[in-house]
Amino acid sequence: MKALSRIFRGKLKDALRGTACYERIPAKAWKQEWVVHSEPVGSGLGALKYLAPYIFRVAISNNRILKLENDRVTFRYRDTETGVERLPTLEAEDFIHRFLQHVLPKGFVKVRYYGIFSSGLRKPLAALRQKLKANTSDLPAQPETRDEKFRPTEVDPSTHSHLCPVCGRPMQPDSLIPASGLSPP
Repeated sequence: MKALSRIFRGKLKDALRGTACYERIPAKAWKQEWVVHSEPVGSGLGALKYLAPYIFRVAISNNRILKLENDRVTFRYRDTETGVERLPTLEAEDFIHRFLQHVLPKGFVKVRYYGIFSSGLRKPLAALRQKLKANTSDLPAQPETRDEKFRPTEVDPSTHSHLCPVCGRPMQPDSLIPASGLSPP
């Protein structure tokens, strides 16, 4: 575990170097030994179930807050181990403290999009959509029957390797969108 701790510390230091965050970390934090606790967690389904509600929603919705009186908050949650619904009551300050632990710092986003949906490709993707709309509007309307919907037309396979699954016509690349922006970690 010591080797893993040193590797993790070094990689984190390299990743933060040159950022405002790096300047706020005391130098002694990089010199002391770190403890990185790492153990297998199975398929990760438990972690996914825990994190999934935070992707688009807040940590606790208003309908789960049942009562606020005498500076105490009562709310509802389901115990993950037993599946039993619990109704804890906390001091308002403790409740706010717990809630704020689930709020992302400024500049962090809950969901990131990579690949063709990354923010760097929004303009080229919009242009491609327009081009595709223009090209498909020129096609003559073909009557569709249930049996014919995905039947490809006869095409010489040596000249066309991809057929459109809707109309069966050969697909040919018109242009490529160059990769840009950040790739997934």
